[in-house]
Amino acid sequence: MAALSIDVLFDAAVRIQLLERSITIAFADNTIRMKFPTTRRLAEFLDVPHYYVLPYFAMMEQEELVTRAERVGILTTAKGSRKMIDLMREKYRKEADEILGPVIFDGILKKV
Repeated sequence: MAALSIDVLFDAAVRIQLLERSITIAFADNTIRMKFPTTRRLAEFLDVPHYYVLPYFAMMEQEELVTRAERVGILTTAKGSRKMIDLMREKYRKEADEILGPVIFDGILKKV
């Protein structure tokens, strides 16, 4: 079992989105927000008990990387979106281009 960290959870979130070929992005108030997988989905993906990931979500909220919205789920903040997009650009560019298309992905990169 890999050691958990905020970086590991962000990487897992990106990989889940790429594997499921589904990236949900909202544009609001001149900010990009991205839907984060559920805590249960992340725990399942990382093969750890669900309660292991919960403290990291509290830390991510404290660091203003994500926010929880009732009946919506977990969304990145502007800071969290930047972290997620940077990860896509640095480690998963090809996959992100395949799903979003290079024009849209480049537009998102310019926005963050």
